[in-house]
Amino acid sequence: MRTYKLTVAYDGTNYQGWQRQTSTDRTIQGILENILSEKIGMFTEVDGSGRTDAGVHAKGQVVSVVLPGKVEESFFLSDVNKSLPDDIRILKSELVKNGFHARKSAIGKRYEYYIDTGEKADVFSRRYSYHFPRELDVSVMRMAASYLRGEHDFSGYTDKKDDTSKKRTIYGIEIQEISDGIDEGGKSRGRVVITYNGTGFLYHMVRILTGTLLEVGVHERSVESVKDALKSGARSQAGFLAPAQGLFLKEVYYE
Repeated sequence: MRTYKLTVAYDGTNYQGWQRQTSTDRTIQGILENILSEKIGMFTEVDGSGRTDAGVHAKGQVVSVVLPGKVEESFFLSDVNKSLPDDIRILKSELVKNGFHARKSAIGKRYEYYIDTGEKADVFSRRYSYHFPRELDVSVMRMAASYLRGEHDFSGYTDKKDDTSKKRTIYGIEIQEISDGIDEGGKSRGRVVITYNGTGFLYHMVRILTGTLLEVGVHERSVESVKDALKSGARSQAGFLAPAQGLFLKEVYYE
């Protein structure tokens, strides 16, 4: 048996998320499994580093797959890619030690969330950013982000309610302003990119963190209020769920 580590990019716009579902064939995992199974001649399961939601994109999703034998170097990057839809692409393939698992072996992840603050949504990036046409006070957003760093119970920042541990560690949250010049109305057009680095993230966690920071940025909540959801574990004390299209899984880290 041979284990392969694949780095995969996809535009999540037209898909119902990563995880295979019995109700639809429009999932990234399902499509990869179908194509690999057809080429290998037997059912072939793939495991992702995590489940991205419907509409979420990936620049560096990591996938592990176990095959009955070694394949040619061109198998994934040429043969399989030719059969994949144009919005899914295997960027890299590596033969790794048996026992590697894309999710269980991961030690950290990086997500990026893109926000378009222009008066009108940008024609070319509208499917890959959240149009939020309001002036953001980035300085207070950065102050609020500092309270979210470190190890916390993030029960208040997820929409999944079960008995599993909600403790996660956020190593850093970087908020960057990017100027894109002047739009057609003569107003400044800009973007804000929020980068999250941590051990892992819960269901909807990055999108809820983003919604919370945006509310701080427009002074609809105080900087200190971001601690309330950490202390209480109550979802109602965190911000709104930012839309999926602005979110990218950028990179997964391993030993």
